[in-house]
Amino acid sequence: MDNNVSARNKGRLTVGGLDIWPPLFLAPMAGLTHSALRTTILSFGGVGLLSTEMLAAWRLPKENADSSPFLVKTSAEKPLSYQLLLSKVDMVEPAIAALERLGADAIDINLGCPAPMIRKAGGGSVLAANHVLVRDIIRQARKLTRLPLTAKIRLGKELKEEDMVGFGLLLQDEGVDLLTVHARLEKEAFCRKPRWGWIRPIQHNLSIPVIANGGIDSVATAVRCLEESGADGLMIGRAAASKPWLFAEIASALFDDQGGSVPVVCLPQVYYQFVDSLFERFRPERRLGRFKEFTHYFATNYTFGHHLATRVQSSASMGDALERAEQFFTRSDPDGFAALPDRFKKHVTSWSAG
Repeated sequence: MDNNVSARNKGRLTVGGLDIWPPLFLAPMAGLTHSALRTTILSFGGVGLLSTEMLAAWRLPKENADSSPFLVKTSAEKPLSYQLLLSKVDMVEPAIAALERLGADAIDINLGCPAPMIRKAGGGSVLAANHVLVRDIIRQARKLTRLPLTAKIRLGKELKEEDMVGFGLLLQDEGVDLLTVHARLEKEAFCRKPRWGWIRPIQHNLSIPVIANGGIDSVATAVRCLEESGADGLMIGRAAASKPWLFAEIASALFDDQGGSVPVVCLPQVYYQFVDSLFERFRPERRLGRFKEFTHYFATNYTFGHHLATRVQSSASMGDALERAEQFFTRSDPDGFAALPDRFKKHVTSWSAG
């Protein structure tokens, strides 16, 4: 506990023995925070802790680390936190044993996801409402591992400072090393403006690092979030898929982590770098869905990007999707498209055909 307090005062985070710098975290996101996106982000730098997608604890021990799209990774993807979806105490031991074998750098417990499927499974925000079960799960996890143990929550069902702080203290007392707070209520959609100021009393009353999440999509919003929340760091979600270089921009502006340099971005190159990683690490049947998900967010970088998103979304195959993407880039960003490095040209229909 004292180490964490000291780390906070210096602006650096030491979480359960893991040094995290800069204090910028990738949020776990279903269908997005897999190896292809993580390495695309890493190519720009600026991220302190990466994350997997949410992992169902009851399936994890049976997953093949070499072929599972949820577990495949490169040696460069460090430090890497694995987020667990749990609903019962007896799920904890086999899941943590699996993560220890996988070489996890940290373990995160999902206590915030409000998605209907997650709630039906008894996890996320449903689990968070059962403080007795949460206490038992965290206590068991803390007993079983010395890895950094973190948790991700929302503000709760309603805005009650006493309840928010009390839940944070419960998690801290049971051994959680770091807490991430998504600054929205349990049932609030992403279109709702985040309530960063409500994180401040949680941060003020806890001695472990508290990370702010929600609505951070630029250097300006990162600055405002830190000012309003008093948080010890930031977690970035969907904006990381739109702008994989955002971590580098924020790290440079706020933490001088990139030597003051702003990343140079060629949009088609970033897009096809992601594509190349998909082909390199994922089986054919695992590519198209992830490609569509990434394109949905990345397309927002273009004024008429909705044309790219809708055409790729309606594609029946990876080849069809790539052909449609190529048509978009040749019209909307011909210079960037023409400058693609040779290693990416195998994914371009007109060039690979030649």
